[in-house]
Amino acid sequence: MALLDMKTDSSSFPSSSSAAARWNYDVFLSFRGEDTRYNFVGHLYEALIQKGIHTFKDDKNLDRGKPISPELLKAIGESRFAIVIISKDYASSAWCLDELAHIIHCKKEMGMTTLPVFHHVDPSDIRKQLGTFEQAFIEHEKKENKERVEKWRDALREVGSLSGWHLKEYCSEIENIKDIVGCISLCLKYDELPYIAKDLVGINSRMEEFELRLALGSNDVRYIGIWGMGRMGKTTLARVVYYMVSIKFEACSFIEDVRERSERDGLVKLQQDLISDILMGTDLKIRDKYDGVIKIRNRLRCKRILLVLDDVDKLDQLKFLVGEHDWFGPGSRIIITTRDEHVLKTHEVNEIYEVDGLNGEHALQLFSSKAFQGKHVLDDYLELSKHFLNYARGLPLALEVLGSFLNGKSIAEWKSALERLKDFPERIILQALKISFDGLHDAEKEIFLHIACFLNHKGKDHVLEVLDSLGLHPVIGLKELIDKSLLKIMYKNIVWMHDLLEEMGKDIVRNECLDDPGKRSRLWCYKDIENVLKKNKGMKAVQAMHILSNYDDDEDEDEDEVKGTCWSPEAISQMYNLKFLAIDGIFHDPQHLPNSLRVLCWRYYPSNSLPSTF
Repeated sequence: MALLDMKTDSSSFPSSSSAAARWNYDVFLSFRGEDTRYNFVGHLYEALIQKGIHTFKDDKNLDRGKPISPELLKAIGESRFAIVIISKDYASSAWCLDELAHIIHCKKEMGMTTLPVFHHVDPSDIRKQLGTFEQAFIEHEKKENKERVEKWRDALREVGSLSGWHLKEYCSEIENIKDIVGCISLCLKYDELPYIAKDLVGINSRMEEFELRLALGSNDVRYIGIWGMGRMGKTTLARVVYYMVSIKFEACSFIEDVRERSERDGLVKLQQDLISDILMGTDLKIRDKYDGVIKIRNRLRCKRILLVLDDVDKLDQLKFLVGEHDWFGPGSRIIITTRDEHVLKTHEVNEIYEVDGLNGEHALQLFSSKAFQGKHVLDDYLELSKHFLNYARGLPLALEVLGSFLNGKSIAEWKSALERLKDFPERIILQALKISFDGLHDAEKEIFLHIACFLNHKGKDHVLEVLDSLGLHPVIGLKELIDKSLLKIMYKNIVWMHDLLEEMGKDIVRNECLDDPGKRSRLWCYKDIENVLKKNKGMKAVQAMHILSNYDDDEDEDEDEVKGTCWSPEAISQMYNLKFLAIDGIFHDPQHLPNSLRVLCWRYYPSNSLPSTF
């Protein structure tokens, strides 16, 4: 039974960068070979190695022919932890006592964590040096000098006073070994978390919230979804949580890029990877995905596992990888990251955790870590930084990309970059976001582009009315976009799309034809519209257009008065595929409108009726 209740905060073990640089081993095993080498220690060593814990054990690590004592002392000083297995005759070995004395020295001087295992001995006999320990010291005092013997006594008193594991006749060595390995794993994970979570701003609060949903104390099988817009930090959160709690499970697997890999390699390959991870390398042949279901269920239903499926986008991926709760042993946890909430709800997951963007403080912290490499933000840059934060709107990818690009650049370069973003958005950001768009139904793509170009921040009822008039079945379409984190319905029933998603949608339309706006499906930029109408272009391609008044801020004009244009509104009548037309401003009374038109939103329409020819 374990006596030790290790703290799980970084203060309970050394974590300085200088110490990290010194460590070559995670664990040093100190034991008397004749007592334990081929039973308890052998099993413990294999369990540590199996968990990926770099462990020093003398008969495994020392080259033959080298002096043992200097090598051992060096290995002790280069280890984070020392596990001291004190058996009945441990103290009879001067070699073991020298090891122990040096371990205690490293504990005091360098912060080494020392964990004793009392192997069928009483800790009080060690502290008081009774029984076999008393007999051993009687023999040592006959041969050794007094100072050396006293040093050994002090080391034994010290280790006998530490919390550790007390193995007794009725205790299971296997359970104790699991406990020891779990303790070391946990300590190493918390020790390494600052490095793993480096630059992961706001991760602690997210991790705490998500761990509550895991309900690790419950013995049921639970499915938990992490849902949110692309590049919002879903995978990062899943990875950190996976790293921190994995030691509490018999076996673990993190299946990355499920969407991409299932398209490229198929579900059978993912099934094989899952089984191989959980069963640690088992080479199991799967004939087809249905055979894979049977093998997953039969092989894993008795194991308490932790499984992460990252970037799921199809229900079939869940059906054939984690179909039913009874496929896995009691206490198992299945974490699923996705951009599509509908996939999670259809699979009836137990909990859904939505990942939102970073707030102002955290957003500035992440941006500054890239732009200023953690240094204090200079006042001259602070105001400009706010503009970039406003552009990123809490999206971690955008904050990192923009911050890294601006690092080391002058104020003038920052201002130029900010202006450039208005005309040339960052491709890396938009390409990452476009993954969600590419997976949409054709009607949903049309809805998305209409909202991005014309209808963002409009009332839901108005948006539904417009899209329905265009024959796009908006009730189901809007729901799909919401499920896929591409839209939200905000306070007062306002349709809201993230600014960068809006920018991505407009970029898709611009790229329909970069050089000729008349060959694009949608127009909203006044200069593009003026160019198209002046030259009578866009007769076939343009399907939707929003004309905003071209105000001149330097002239003292009424805000509703439009500057003289070089084109007539009658040019619009030649656009025979135009279905949506919105105009903000005063134009001449139109004589013609295209008969293809289905939606007309004309603020300050100059007549009481539509043209008789329409």
